[in-house]
Amino acid sequence: MVSGLMNFLTACFQSRSKGYTRKGSDAAGKQDGLLWYKDLGQHINGEFSMAVVQANSLLEDQSQVESGNLSVHESGPCGTFVGVYDGHGGPETSRYINDHLFQHLKRCASEQQSMSADVIRKAFQATEDGFLSVVTKLWPLNPQIAAVGSCCLVGVICNGTLYVANLGDSRAVMGKLVGATGEVAAVQLSTEHNASIESVRQELYSNHPDDSQVVVLKHNVWRVKGIIQISRSIGDFYLKKAEFNRAPLYSKFRLREPLKRPILSAEPSISVHQLEPHDRFLIFASDGLWEHLSNQEAVDIVQKHPHSGSARALVKAALQEAAKKREMRYSDMKKIERGVRRHFHDDITVIVIFLDTNPISRASSMKSPNLSVRGGGVNLPPKAPEPNRWSIQ
Repeated sequence: MVSGLMNFLTACFQSRSKGYTRKGSDAAGKQDGLLWYKDLGQHINGEFSMAVVQANSLLEDQSQVESGNLSVHESGPCGTFVGVYDGHGGPETSRYINDHLFQHLKRCASEQQSMSADVIRKAFQATEDGFLSVVTKLWPLNPQIAAVGSCCLVGVICNGTLYVANLGDSRAVMGKLVGATGEVAAVQLSTEHNASIESVRQELYSNHPDDSQVVVLKHNVWRVKGIIQISRSIGDFYLKKAEFNRAPLYSKFRLREPLKRPILSAEPSISVHQLEPHDRFLIFASDGLWEHLSNQEAVDIVQKHPHSGSARALVKAALQEAAKKREMRYSDMKKIERGVRRHFHDDITVIVIFLDTNPISRASSMKSPNLSVRGGGVNLPPKAPEPNRWSIQ
């Protein structure tokens, strides 16, 4: 039984995070120590740049850019899909999302024969349901899988329309040309679900009027049930389903009172924007970037930098800020190994999407080679066990 479950686990969670491209796609990215980057690629609506820097022993951030068909049918919608998945408690959920969410979106778009907020919402729910099935099967082998989850930030460009969907505290920001001076302003496109935000706390109180401890200020940080900062995610079933909030789950994750209804949600916040000629570029990034850079600072860096390497420039700027906060040199920060590095900064994923606004509506209806790129990271040797991930407790 254990052997069978381990084979199942390997099939579900074998990382594809070394940065690869499928047939017909652009060249793969490069690895430089803990930094993976793809300085420049071409998507159906323009150019893009990606960068990932690892801090955790196991990279918990996953990311992808998909461009071309957004449906399983050749006659379906075309465009560009961007995903940033910031995992917590381990890499399993973010890896699962990276492998399944886009496929669900293509299936749902085929069924509806178009792209829409409803298609994206259904794809999120299908991914949540799929991961629940995995957790249910793995629970007897390792119940701690119920405490693994991921934020999920998605952007879809199709027929001149931008859809941004989010769970958690990753962020999408647009660089928009304003006025005649050439100034590019930052416009935040995503809604965040972090208990540090007053409106999120009020939503939790409203949804759980009988629980005065649904949000707790712990060590000067607001946390849902005193445990987790985000209020929406994929996974984290220990705070969604009572059957997973019990022994032998670690006591730090178990609630004192029975779980009567889900505390966390997998319902994404979705916004829809009609792209305009003054919309210059989009920045999709995990919260590891936004801990160190403001929206406008990030937009200014991209605006002043050549397209090539712009994502890497953002990562460097964030690391320089992280080093400054610890009163150390950036060059010394880069020497710190993964694992220990997490004490200085989080995993950081950045995807910059440049918008070729002139042909944007026309391009999404035209056929072009499919492109698929995934962000990379440093992994353990294939046969080496991941420490403390799947020991039976």
